[in-house]
Amino acid sequence: MLRIKNITVKNFMSVGNVTQAVQFDDAGLTLVLGNNIDLGGDGSRNGTGKTTIVNALSYALYGNALYNIKKDNLVNKTNNKQMLVTVDFEMNGQSYRIERGRKPNLFKYMVNDVDNSSTDEMQGEGRESQAVIERTLGMSHTMFKHVVALNTYTDPFLSMRANDQRELIEQLLGITKLSEKADVLKDLVKQNKDGIQEETYKIRGTEEANERIGSSIKDLERRQTIWSNRRDKDVVDLCQELADLEKVDIDAELQAHIAFTEFNTRRTQLDTVNSEVARLQTTIEREQKRMDKAQKDLDHTLDHKCYACGQDLHDDAHEKIVASKTEAVADSVRHITSDSEKINDYKSALTDIGELGKAPVLHYNTVQEAYEHQNKISTVGSEIKRKQEELDPYEEQIDALRNTGLQEIDWSEVNRLTELKDHQDFLLKLLTNKDSFIRKRIIEQNLQFMNSRLEYYITRLGLPHEVQFQSDLTVSIIQLGQDLDFDNLSRGERNRLILGLSWAFRDVFESMNHPINLICIDELVDSGMDTIGVESALGVLKKMERERNKNILLISHRDELVGRVNSVLQVTKENGFTTFNTEVEIVDA
Repeated sequence: MLRIKNITVKNFMSVGNVTQAVQFDDAGLTLVLGNNIDLGGDGSRNGTGKTTIVNALSYALYGNALYNIKKDNLVNKTNNKQMLVTVDFEMNGQSYRIERGRKPNLFKYMVNDVDNSSTDEMQGEGRESQAVIERTLGMSHTMFKHVVALNTYTDPFLSMRANDQRELIEQLLGITKLSEKADVLKDLVKQNKDGIQEETYKIRGTEEANERIGSSIKDLERRQTIWSNRRDKDVVDLCQELADLEKVDIDAELQAHIAFTEFNTRRTQLDTVNSEVARLQTTIEREQKRMDKAQKDLDHTLDHKCYACGQDLHDDAHEKIVASKTEAVADSVRHITSDSEKINDYKSALTDIGELGKAPVLHYNTVQEAYEHQNKISTVGSEIKRKQEELDPYEEQIDALRNTGLQEIDWSEVNRLTELKDHQDFLLKLLTNKDSFIRKRIIEQNLQFMNSRLEYYITRLGLPHEVQFQSDLTVSIIQLGQDLDFDNLSRGERNRLILGLSWAFRDVFESMNHPINLICIDELVDSGMDTIGVESALGVLKKMERERNKNILLISHRDELVGRVNSVLQVTKENGFTTFNTEVEIVDA
């Protein structure tokens, strides 16, 4: 139950610096009468500030008066500062207090004596907290004016635009809650769409990363193939080299080199001997020529003639020439004899050396190369083994990229969110589509109840009309089989219908939400209603007070109603300021 307990007012409209208070907590029918002493009193009911009570309540709960008044114009014009309105109410076992003020601006929202207004709202309008308040109250400001604060300032429901009528009825029937749920669903759908987009981006990022890693793997595999092919070729080449090496009989090769060394030695010896024999033969031939010439010259000198010029030689000269030539011949003979002996010695040496024969066939040019053959076989064998056992430099990198680099593409979350979004979209259509069976069912159920309550109040108020809400949420007014417009009705009939509609609205609201202890009716029973109409309205109100424990403020100019109510709240205006004759404890901040 929403239980509005009291309100305190200071420097609000015609209320001055002395805080005024009104208690709403006691059940009963209270007549609010005015007494404008500034206009002479004694029945001067206008301009006293009766409506100020309801305006203050509206301002406290919603931050606005019942009708279009600028907030600064709500401040008492005489004092022009320190306006403060405070309301206390209870809801679902919790106590609430709202304080609003202007000049300076003030906003406090208390729950169980704990300030729930944020710091940035203290000097402002408190939009976030206001939304919380309205959710707690369970009604908008418009609903408040049609269910709690009935007044002549608010456009009657049937005078509102069709869209505004429909909006109010949808609020009343709970269809707005569907819209609220739809708004929640829209947020969830958006969250899911964002989640799907985020997950998709992640997957796309993973796919791109995998593509890059896949390219890296392909590049490494290409390099691995090149490396493997090169290694295999190296092994084949080395094996071929080893096979070629093993074709050589290294022992025979070494023996051949020994034989070749001996062959070279003998060849050198033979060459040396032959060269010396040839030299000696040349020397012998030369000495033979010398000897032959000396002998010839000697023969020419036998007749004492000079061998050179043919002149006669005397004995001494002749003897000298003969002696010289004889010695030359003898000397040549000695040389020839000596060289001939040497040739014979060399020929004996040639015999000892023997025939040179053919040179041994060699694989290597030098014996050192032959000796290195074995080392080379060992080296090539080791190289083959090393090549065969060489670790793949790319395998570990490829395995690491495949096992840790590549990430699994998981669409399960996207699929889950998509499925959830599709389900939410379906629910959203059910909640928002005007032709959905949910909306139709709610309208059918609640319209039936509302029409029954409307019929009840129309009957109690004595209206001779049939008034019903149709399935399209329009209202039909029929009298004697004729369709009428709201403006076809008299002022008194309109006020009765306004009251009947508001009370029916209230019953529907309370059936779907929670009871409300307070009803304010501002001058609706005054305007154009005859005595029967007033009596009918009072009968309904008394029944509400008696059977449903409602606290009803009936603001009126009719003095004759004093004897028909439980109590009277006197609103007095004197010296330009309004006061309320109430015994409630005043809360002054």
